[in-house]
Amino acid sequence: MNDETKRPDEASETAPAEAANENDPTAALAKEVVELRDRYLRAAAEVENVRKRAEREAADARAYGIAAFAREILNIADHLSRALEAVGPEARASADGALKGLVEGVELTERELQKALAQHGVRRLDPKGEKFDPNFHQAMFEVPDESVPPGAIAQVIQPGYAIGERILRPALVAVAKGGFKAAADGGK
Repeated sequence: MNDETKRPDEASETAPAEAANENDPTAALAKEVVELRDRYLRAAAEVENVRKRAEREAADARAYGIAAFAREILNIADHLSRALEAVGPEARASADGALKGLVEGVELTERELQKALAQHGVRRLDPKGEKFDPNFHQAMFEVPDESVPPGAIAQVIQPGYAIGERILRPALVAVAKGGFKAAADGGK
């Protein structure tokens, strides 16, 4: 170990020449300078690490600070979607003025809510047809579906949401089993 990396509290063996120099005030001062320089460099590095950590935490707070609020709002978005699904296409086609106005109002509210979420970095995950990824999707069940390859998402039960690279809620999905392979094997 050289003098620059020695800590003052470490006990070390010294060569006879160094022992003779310990009585020399210049050598003692030089050793103290080395020790103080080491302490200074360590303190400066620690300050820099704290500064970088604080910057990272502030950036995360700006980017993901809305996450808890967004999770709460996702339930409202789900309820609006379910309300629109409850009014089937036949009912919409034969709707009178009041029902038609209500449906249009719910559609407008849902679009505005999705727009507001998107403005704050929250994006909707609607992965139908994509390959299943457990980091973004939660498989609820498997379905035989020959229109998509095995392991792909055949149906989205509930869309997922993400903010930045973090998942707020995984998409609840049905994964295809069999699919193209089963259809190809059945034709042989």
